[in-house]
Amino acid sequence: MKIRYIFSLSVLSLGVGALLMTGAVTGIAKEKVAAPRAALTVTTIKPTREKWRYTVSANGSFAAWQEAVIAAETGGLRINALYVDVGSVVKRGQKLAELAKDSVLADVEQQAARVAQAKAELALAKDEADRARSLEGQNVMSDQLIRQYIVGQEKAQAAFDAAQAQLKNQKIRLEQTTILAVDDGVISSRTATVGAVAQIGAEFFRMVRQNRIEWRAEVMADQAANIRSGQRARVTLGNGESVEGTVRVAAPTYDVNTRKTLVYVDLPPSNLIRAGMFSHGEIIIGASEALTLPQSALVLRDGFSYVFEVDSEQRVAQRKIVTGRRLNDRVEVTQGLSDDSIVVASGGAFLSDGDTVRVESAGTPKVSQVAR
Repeated sequence: MKIRYIFSLSVLSLGVGALLMTGAVTGIAKEKVAAPRAALTVTTIKPTREKWRYTVSANGSFAAWQEAVIAAETGGLRINALYVDVGSVVKRGQKLAELAKDSVLADVEQQAARVAQAKAELALAKDEADRARSLEGQNVMSDQLIRQYIVGQEKAQAAFDAAQAQLKNQKIRLEQTTILAVDDGVISSRTATVGAVAQIGAEFFRMVRQNRIEWRAEVMADQAANIRSGQRARVTLGNGESVEGTVRVAAPTYDVNTRKTLVYVDLPPSNLIRAGMFSHGEIIIGASEALTLPQSALVLRDGFSYVFEVDSEQRVAQRKIVTGRRLNDRVEVTQGLSDDSIVVASGGAFLSDGDTVRVESAGTPKVSQVAR
């Protein structure tokens, strides 16, 4: 009986052990087939094909298209009046300043009297020469004397012509006492002072011709090779506003120190633009198709750009990409992705290669502005 009792206990222990082991194995199997825990809840997005502009970014200063120097053409005269100041908008031929003209008027009158005197002397010489010619061949007057009268008329004529030229010169000098605008434009500087004695060539004003301001963009040699006259440019002002202009010409030479050249961009008149300002802008040199993603989809690690591509099992794979142009909040992908790739739209910085994610919903890509 005792042996049978011991045998029964052994069988019972083996049964209980088998049941426990069966439960443990089942638990392990269940643990193995359970879905892995999602590392992050994400939204996904596909790359978008868009037509984007090719641009050349540049920095540069605003400068006058042409700056005219308005100076005195006659000297030794006092400045009587100045009629304009810095910022004055003027028209071609408008009176800007006036010099004292009393002494010049006196010179004009004096020279006019000399002309009258030379005219009278010419009339007398002409009468004498005509009389001598009428007596020629009558043995009344020698040929030498007749010749003297004729030469006397020629001298009187020359003296009269010289007096008239001198009178014209004095009248021109009188006109020069009034300083006039050489073109339409705006006065950019004034150096003249009322009461000062002007000298020939002394600068009175500087004027921005036709009030035209241009942007002088500095670009590298390889960039300048693609720039042509007539291309559009967009310049960003200090207050955030943009002004569009047109490339007039690219300079034919490069700076030997910086290896850069200037591109001259004509701009429309604007009260926001002043010569001497510095600004950033871009020159539009063409357009092409681009595969783009929002900036939020990119992760920067170790100096390279990555995205996380989601597969059918909702696992992510880290993909290294090469980026190109940027427009607003979107980035061009030149290598590393295809059109049908599905990537994490944002939050990739919290993921690692091989993580499982829970996809909330597919995002609708925001299409950026295309080139016109």
